[in-house]
Order: sequence, then C-alpha cells, then structure tokens
Amino acid sequence: MIGFVLRRIGVSVLILIAASFVMFNLVAISTDPLEDLRQSSLPNKQQLIQARIQLAHLDVPAPVRWAMWLGGVAKCLIPFANQCDLGVSFHGAPVTQLLPTAMGSTVQMVTASLVLAILFGLMTGILSAIRENSGFDSSFTVISLFLFSLPSFLAAAMLKSFVAIGYNNFLQDPVIPIWVSLVIGVVMGVIVQAVVGGDARRRLIAFGINFVITSGLLIYMSASGWFLTPAIGPVALPIISIAMAVGLVALLAGLHQRRALLTGGIVAVIGIITYFSIQGLLDRATPLLIVVLAVVAIVVGLAVGYFVGGDDRKQNMRIGAILAFLISLLILIDRFMQSFPGYMYDTNGRPVATVGSGTPGYDPNNMWRSGLDVFFHLVLPTLSLLAISFAQYTRYSRAGMIEVMGQDYVRTARAKGMPERVVVVRHAFRNVLIPITTLVATDLGALLGGAIITEYIFAIPGMGQLFQMSLGPGDIYPVMGYFLVIAVMAITFNFLADLSYAALDPRVRVR
Repeated sequence: MIGFVLRRIGVSVLILIAASFVMFNLVAISTDPLEDLRQSSLPNKQQLIQARIQLAHLDVPAPVRWAMWLGGVAKCLIPFANQCDLGVSFHGAPVTQLLPTAMGSTVQMVTASLVLAILFGLMTGILSAIRENSGFDSSFTVISLFLFSLPSFLAAAMLKSFVAIGYNNFLQDPVIPIWVSLVIGVVMGVIVQAVVGGDARRRLIAFGINFVITSGLLIYMSASGWFLTPAIGPVALPIISIAMAVGLVALLAGLHQRRALLTGGIVAVIGIITYFSIQGLLDRATPLLIVVLAVVAIVVGLAVGYFVGGDDRKQNMRIGAILAFLISLLILIDRFMQSFPGYMYDTNGRPVATVGSGTPGYDPNNMWRSGLDVFFHLVLPTLSLLAISFAQYTRYSRAGMIEVMGQDYVRTARAKGMPERVVVVRHAFRNVLIPITTLVATDLGALLGGAIITEYIFAIPGMGQLFQMSLGPGDIYPVMGYFLVIAVMAITFNFLADLSYAALDPRVRVR
C-alpha cells in the first residue's frame, strides 16, 4: 500500500507539472496583458506599461516565466518557511493573499452541493430502482432528465427570480391559504404512497397519514406565525429524535434487534436531555465549541453502542454514532432557527440574498446570525450547483441498483430468507457505491466549472470570479493560482477514489 501511494503521488506531481506548463503557455500566448494600457489615453501610459512589464516579468519568455513561477510554488512545500510565492496580480496583490479569500465561498458552495447531491441522488436513485417502472420512478426520471439538461446559468436566474424574490415577498405576509396546504398535502401523499408501494390498502394508509400530517403542519405553521419565528422546539425535537432512532435501527439492523433498539433509545434520551441542558451554553457558542460538542456526541454514541454490546457490537456502535451526529445536527439547526427573527430584523425582512457571499459590514458579534448570513447568501448558488449533479447521481445509482439486484449473490441472499432491508443495504448498496465513487471524483471538475458561471450571476467573490476577471486581461498569476487549486483538488479526489475501491470491493487488492 505504501508503495502504491508513493507511486501515485509521484505520477500526480508529474501530471501537475506538465499540466501547469501547458496552462501557463496557453494563457501567455492567447492573451495580451498590455492591451488595456496601450488603448489608454493616460499621459503616463508608457510608465504604466513599463511598471507592468517589470511587475509580471513580461520581458521574459513564457517558458522561463513558468519555471520561475514553479520555483515559487516549490517554496510552498517547505514547512514553516513562510516563503510561498505564487506571483502577484496586475494590481500588486500577492496571489497567496487572493486565494484564501476566494477559496472560502467556492469551497463552501462546492462541498455543500456535492454532499447534498450524493445524499439525495443516491436515495432517489435507489428508491427508483426498488420501485422500477412505478409512478415514482417515472416522475423522478423526468425530473432528473430535466435538471440534467438545465443550464447552470438558467437555473441560477430562475432561483433568483422565483425563490429569492418570491420567498422574501412571502415573508411580508407569511400566510398559506388552507386550500394550498391541502393541495401540498395531496402532492406529498402521492409521492409517499409511491415510495411505500405495496397493495392498495397500504398505499391508501400511507397517503392518508402523510396528507394529514403535511396539511396539518402547514396550517399550524401559517396560523402560529412559525415562518417569522421558526424553531423545532422542545416538543417536536424529542419526537423527531425518537423517530430518527426507530428509523435508523429499522434501516441498519431491523426492529427485531433489541440491543440495537436499546442503543437507539439510550442515545435519543441522552440527546433530548442534552438539548434542554446546553441552551445557555449555546448562547455563548463558538465554532470551536460546536466542533468539540459534535465530537463528544459521536464518542458518546460509540460508547453506548459498545457497552450495550450484543452479537453485533460494531453495528450498535455504528447506530449510536450516526444517531448522535444526527441529533446534534438537529439541535444545531434548532439554534440557528431561534436566531432567525433577529437576522430578519437586520435584513429589513428580506433575508434571502441574491448577490454576494455575505452582507458587507455585517458583524452582529453573534455566531448564529453570522452563520445565517452566510447560509442565506450561499443557499441559492449551492442549489444551482446541486441541480448540475443531482441528476447524474440519481441515474447512476438507479442503473447500478437495477443491475446489482439481478446478480446471483442477491438472489442467493433472498433465497436464504434474508429480509429485503438486509439484501438492499448490506449486499446491493455497497456494490452500487463503486461506480458512484468514480463519479464523485469526476463530478468535482464539473461543479468547479459550473461555479465560474454561478459566481458571476450571484456576484460572489470566489475562485470562479477570480479566474474570470484575471483571464480576460491576461493576468496570468491569479489564473495559475486558480489552476493550481483546482488541479490539486481533482488529483486528490481521484486518488481518494482509487483508495476507496479497496474498501468497497474486497476483490480489489493493491500490491
């Protein structure tokens, strides 16, 4: 394994060097970095031209400038030397100072959209495969194909017009008519009964329960003013925590596993008690404290699963850790929602932003309101990028699951009398992840490419905007900084994908 890793690192470095040489020279040949100054009517035009030539070493041939730039990149590998040199822009700003600021928004958008696309795409694709040729399958096939063919700029424009402006207007008088609540309840009921499947009686029960719950919640939220003062609350959070415990145990172990149920119940009770006991602490929370609390929650979940033990201790530990993380995330979401009225006041009642990655000069000295500001600025760009990837994961996971469910080992597992849950989760799902792993590595490049257009439409000062504003005038060093970050991320994700194959497929062995 060590030899494989070292070989891959060596090959990756050679690929990175060769690609940087091609990129540097293409930009140098295809652009004129002095064009804007030559067309200028300023009296000191010649002095400005000479200053730019000296600043960017434009009097040196492009291959030699690339070698000089590569030497500066090599200094970045020296630990604690603080000598990293990626060049300077035409405005005299070091690229090492431009990149961290630009990377923040882009990494947040791409990471969130990638994770959400994988989660929702896998769930939808697997459900479509299990309910093959059903109404649910046909509906999401049409939706995924529509999203796949939707250009990113059009998705961004539609989100700005219909979601941001529409929701901000709705918050001025957040009342949902009863007939709209009933229609939404009917739609959700139809979707859920299609997912549940079974005979007509089972579908009708699923439709009725979901219709009542969805319509009732919407009517209650509208009548109580929940949209202006949202919160999960001390009543709903325990109910949701217990429901998540039951659902997670049913998915991973089965409700007949008493020790798994005991693990889920204990972790849920600990999470509910924690919710009521740390509210005062969360008022003074910092990002570091949140991370520490999340780690502690996962450790507690692992400990509960370990001490409950049983025939499958690892499974109980897995259930405890996942459930502890989900309940922690639920508590975190509730705390952010409690801060929404204050943020609503700070934004004059229009919280969903359409431009920028944050409100200029906004510093509420409150982690929760600052987090809401980042969320409402990046939620629409993230959804825009999500539309690019969601369809791919849905179609790949659906096709992979249909193929796997027809394999001999799946039929053998069913013939042994294993529950369908075990067949899908333990036998089929793991093999579906193998092609998805490759897709994740390649999809990263598509997301980063889409980020250029998305950041332009939403006026986000990220990596895409840095690349676009630098490439036009031929400002080569910021362009190479963008290339370096993107290339390293792509190579790293492909490397991790190769390592993941051995963990997912026992037949793959690295010698």
